[in-house]
Amino acid sequence: MADRPEIVCICGSTRFVDEMRAVNRDLTFAGVIVVAPGEADELITDKQKAALDALHLRKIDLADRVLVVNPGGYIGESTSREIDYAHAIGKPISFTDPAPAAT
Repeated sequence: MADRPEIVCICGSTRFVDEMRAVNRDLTFAGVIVVAPGEADELITDKQKAALDALHLRKIDLADRVLVVNPGGYIGESTSREIDYAHAIGKPISFTDPAPAAT
């Protein structure tokens, strides 16, 4: 849709919060609408994590494409689920670093 900016959903491990913030900033300045994982300054409960995980899938639904922030090729369990979901609903997926080879 040419009359609105592209919407990109960032996915990645919470260990890469600084990298995700940098990607968010760069995309935003490039005129992209960014949806990103929720952040918490403290430990969250399993119930809160499950709610955030479900919410992030809805963010993927909203996006035109998914960008996985994966320094060193690292993809954790939650990110892997998000990638599988995005594939299942036909969202284009790209990575900041080469994805590790399938084993």
